[in-house]
Amino acid sequence: MKRQHGGFAMGLIVGLLIGLALALAVALYVTKVPVPFVNKVPQRTAEQDAAETEKNKNWDPNAPLANKPGQRAAGAPASAPAAAVPATPAPVVAAPKASGPGGARDPAAILSAREATTVKPTPAADPFAYFVQAGAFAKPDDAEQQRARLAMMGYEAKVSEREQSGRTVYRVRIGPFPRKDDADGAKDKLASVGVESALVRVQK
Repeated sequence: MKRQHGGFAMGLIVGLLIGLALALAVALYVTKVPVPFVNKVPQRTAEQDAAETEKNKNWDPNAPLANKPGQRAAGAPASAPAAAVPATPAPVVAAPKASGPGGARDPAAILSAREATTVKPTPAADPFAYFVQAGAFAKPDDAEQQRARLAMMGYEAKVSEREQSGRTVYRVRIGPFPRKDDADGAKDKLASVGVESALVRVQK
């Protein structure tokens, strides 16, 4: 048993020594063999380093941007800020106030407000004046008799002269009436008592 134990210990020591020797040999081999892509790069000299330092001393990384639009050159004064334009406030429209309990508006107030805001169209003024002509006579006496007859009926008539076809005509007219309806009413009353008449429209 003692021999077997001593032989095992001896073999273990010998194996360790052999392993260390192999590891040492591999390390020496690796240090002597040149590493690919590393030793092929030429080494920089001190003169080259000094020239590179002098070249980069005055290098400005912003130089390519100096001539581009929208960029400010170094040392140029900043432009003055634009004057702020005051914003015009929007007009405030007041909401209609609710009256009464619960915010309900009075129906009568609503109707009166609508009537106040409703613009009623004004009728266009009539550019004409209207007469009722109760006859045209060749003699002034006949025209005066017709005027007197109309006066007895309650109508104030006037006699006017006019040249027509080379002759003087005496016209008996009632009016003027501002509206056509009034003139039509007078014409109908004359017709009801047997007086022939005609409606005449004259520019104002």
